[in-house]
Amino acid sequence: MPLTSVASDPEALTITVVGEYAVPVERLFAAYLDPRQLERFWGPVEWPATFSRHDAAPGGRSEYFMTGPDGERSAGYWKWLAVDAPRSFEVEDGFANEDGTDNTELPAMRMVFTFEPLPEGSRFTSVTHFGSLEALQTVVDMGMEEGLRSAMSQMDAVLADLESFAAGRAVEAQLLSDTKVRVSRVIRGTVEQVWRAHHDADLMRRWLLGPDGWTMPVCEVAENVGDTYRYEWAPTVGGPADGAPPFGFTGELLESASPYREVTTENMIGMEGPGTTNELTLTPVEGGTLLSLVITYPSQELRDIVLGTGMTDGMETSYARLESELVGA
Repeated sequence: MPLTSVASDPEALTITVVGEYAVPVERLFAAYLDPRQLERFWGPVEWPATFSRHDAAPGGRSEYFMTGPDGERSAGYWKWLAVDAPRSFEVEDGFANEDGTDNTELPAMRMVFTFEPLPEGSRFTSVTHFGSLEALQTVVDMGMEEGLRSAMSQMDAVLADLESFAAGRAVEAQLLSDTKVRVSRVIRGTVEQVWRAHHDADLMRRWLLGPDGWTMPVCEVAENVGDTYRYEWAPTVGGPADGAPPFGFTGELLESASPYREVTTENMIGMEGPGTTNELTLTPVEGGTLLSLVITYPSQELRDIVLGTGMTDGMETSYARLESELVGA
């Protein structure tokens, strides 16, 4: 294993991919839900993929681009139609323009992914459905079959790498573009628990503190789209941060799809200029909930300044504190 086949059927208007792998169904399914894993094999070897959005829930949307050997890009999207973990999911897969909008000049496809247990592993099957023979021939001429074979050749290495994606691993930051950063961590807890932990003011005051020595005297949560939030922190008297200036952030809730995704703006209180846009996505995975936070900065300079402050260290301390709260709940 794997025994992977890629075949087009002009009469059925489909392209079918089959692969068998020596891992449980749950492990195979998880590789598609985690953008860190998916982007290791979704694009061909010469055209690796980067997912800037991945909402693996019905009604969700994924956005990605593949980068060629000379720096050229090809963008695409998924619209999530159905999810039955760990047995199947269904998406509309299409091409995208440079600004992320749907490219309606090229065909969109319906893709059905199924995962079946085998005596010594699992079988993956994806069937891509096309609306016409012309649409099928268009993507075949573009090299879709060869691209799928190349992409699937990378799957074994991804499935073998458990350590990089396991629960208990510290916060990691990945540069997605000059202005985008994805922060990821698996939190031991359910999606509903982690979502509540980001919206219950009393609970937030206990874990969202960054390094030791801080309190959160102001925690005003945005409840509905269009609402604003305000968070402020102050050093604990006599603590390790005593004497440091208090600080805070404010912003607006732009989108909310409980309990999987929300989008907010963020501005540091007292600082002029544009702030960031933060996209929070929660995905159930083995061991807990994958928290992905895609932060879009107004400039590469500000991105590098913020990352240089040790931001991820403070986030890791907070998330470890959150896990302690959830484990003790």
